[in-house]
Amino acid sequence: MPDAAHAPLTRVSDRSFYIFTAVVSAAALSVLAYILLIRRGGAVGGMDLRFLPAVNASFNALAAMFLAAGWVAIRRKARRVHQYLMVSAFASSGLFLVCYLAYHFVHGDTRYAGGGMMRTVYLTILASHVLLSLFVVPGALLSFYFAWRNAFERHRKVTRWLAPIWLYVSVTGVVIFFMLRGSLPTSP
Repeated sequence: MPDAAHAPLTRVSDRSFYIFTAVVSAAALSVLAYILLIRRGGAVGGMDLRFLPAVNASFNALAAMFLAAGWVAIRRKARRVHQYLMVSAFASSGLFLVCYLAYHFVHGDTRYAGGGMMRTVYLTILASHVLLSLFVVPGALLSFYFAWRNAFERHRKVTRWLAPIWLYVSVTGVVIFFMLRGSLPTSP
């Protein structure tokens, strides 16, 4: 008999949460599409947010470290440490998203300035990063929801595919930052 602290909550319809997750994910994607494809940046009261890409890379690096440490913690059965690390990873990724949207709202998209084989490598990494990042918000929300509901078997099913995707997206976010910065001409 499972102890009360770890027993799954009585099964109520998960449908409301699935709808919430779909709405939040669609809203985030819509805002991102608007900023990158329609608005494309522009002056916002003389705001200069060119420092944010480095901050964003730092948030991605932090998320990757929290994710890796969280994986180690759960393997060692340190559930409470795992919880803190996963919330920290989610917070880091959330702060990244807010800063990313703010930067692109003000400055638009930054194009890779290099050419040749490195451009192909950059675009391949960028495409895989962008496509896989679409799964992070809904996957993380589902993962947290199942953990909160003490539905750990369902939580594990989600995190089996979410963990490597989220880690890849976080790490490639840092790689993209350095590749993009390395391609830009230096200022005199």
